Amino acid sequence: MPGGYPDNWGTWWLTDERYYDSRFIMNLKSQLAIAFIISLASLLGFGAMALFVSKHTIVAFDSTIISFVQGFEARTLTAIMKFFTLIGGTIPVVVLTLLSLFFLYWVLKHRSELILLIAVMSGANILFVSLKLLFHRARPDLHRLAEASNYSFPSGHATMAFALYGVLTFILWRHISTGLKRTILITLSVFMILMIGISRIYLGVHYPSDIIAGYFISAFWLSIAIWFYMLYKERRYERIHTRNN
Repeated sequence: MPGGYPDNWGTWWLTDERYYDSRFIMNLKSQLAIAFIISLASLLGFGAMALFVSKHTIVAFDSTIISFVQGFEARTLTAIMKFFTLIGGTIPVVVLTLLSLFFLYWVLKHRSELILLIAVMSGANILFVSLKLLFHRARPDLHRLAEASNYSFPSGHATMAFALYGVLTFILWRHISTGLKRTILITLSVFMILMIGISRIYLGVHYPSDIIAGYFISAFWLSIAIWFYMLYKERRYERIHTRNN
């Protein structure tokens, strides 16, 4: 590659410390800024949803979306939606997280990314459980196609789906070199996040505002975790550069 940089530019810094460069630090700084902006916007989005729910000004919106989604009710579609709700549940999420941890540790040998994954998933779980207890919003009772316990706002399924597939996309993106593979990665992640969220509305166990709020609070926490991760990478490579010079 011209300039003496490796062919896997964009992913080399995760595995090879020999290619420290000022452009690497500039790239990290821009990513830090992006992560901060996304986290702030997501927090404001969640705050707006929480305000609308508290003031009961989002009832019409919720009812309209629920009626539209449940208007497609059919036996086959119900089975599909129950499947997505199932894989967005606690046990499948835990299993997929553990498999991802195994892959990161034993295959990719990237322990810092392992810590990032643990931080994102554990933090997201604590957040949505705490917020449910804070808001005490009852679940919808219009047309239930499935049963669910505890409070409704924000959606735990939506929060954990966004956290899991979001952090895996962030991690795997850096190990994929082609645009096609990255497009497939993004498409699959978005598909899973949306389908898990929509399935909760379709089955009548969540309001749309619960789902949106879950996405917002998860995006906030994911961005914060990535911000700290990138900050760690920047300081680590600055120390290496200083020591080598």
